Amino acid sequence: MILVLGHSVLANRQSNKINSNRMILDEQDTLVHIALKDVVLEGSLKIPSNATGLVIFSHGSGSSRKSPRNNYVANTLQQMGMATLLFDLLTEMEDRIYENRFDMDKLTQRLIETTQWIQRQKLAQELPIGYFGASTGAASALRAAAFLGSGIKAVVSRGGRPDLALNELDRVKAPTLLIVGSWDTDVIKLNQKAYDALACIKELDIIPNAGHLFEEPGKLREVAEISANWFLKWLEKSRKNV
Repeated sequence: MILVLGHSVLANRQSNKINSNRMILDEQDTLVHIALKDVVLEGSLKIPSNATGLVIFSHGSGSSRKSPRNNYVANTLQQMGMATLLFDLLTEMEDRIYENRFDMDKLTQRLIETTQWIQRQKLAQELPIGYFGASTGAASALRAAAFLGSGIKAVVSRGGRPDLALNELDRVKAPTLLIVGSWDTDVIKLNQKAYDALACIKELDIIPNAGHLFEEPGKLREVAEISANWFLKWLEKSRKNV
């Protein structure tokens, strides 16, 4: 297993060999290398003191762990006492192949394996886990949640395409929040279809006067706060039930 948390991201990237027994923690910069079966992915892991839980982000097609919108949401979650993991579902080479961005089987498997990886790390293995999926990343988050069952405690979809996981939605156990902008009319219809297919605790929240990317003033903050409250509610509840 590889978990490298270091202050110097450049140094870690230039190193061809990573000591699998090495663990360096620096609160200012937490770069992780996630060793999966066939690839090593890069991510950003932040764990505040006395964290309530851990939220893993599943980004949309063509995006990455550096997504400004996902990082905005992650910062809000951190301020409210939650750990976050943002990682690249594809390597730089893989991302150059356009078809990989929509390979839901590959992206879902990467998310499942990354979740199993973080569950084995001492820093986070006691934390209940939630998923935050954006755009097509919502589909991989829900498919992974269906596969992992009670191992995932909450899911939030932002402007997502949960309909791409339609055949597996009835197996999702985690309380699921679907967030869509009121101006994103086509995606509202797709989310309503997915909402109807979910058999878990669920909520469809339509943000007034917001588009697909929630670029309007104050709308992304609204998304972040609603998401944080959802995760706090269900991750805290799962800890109390342990």
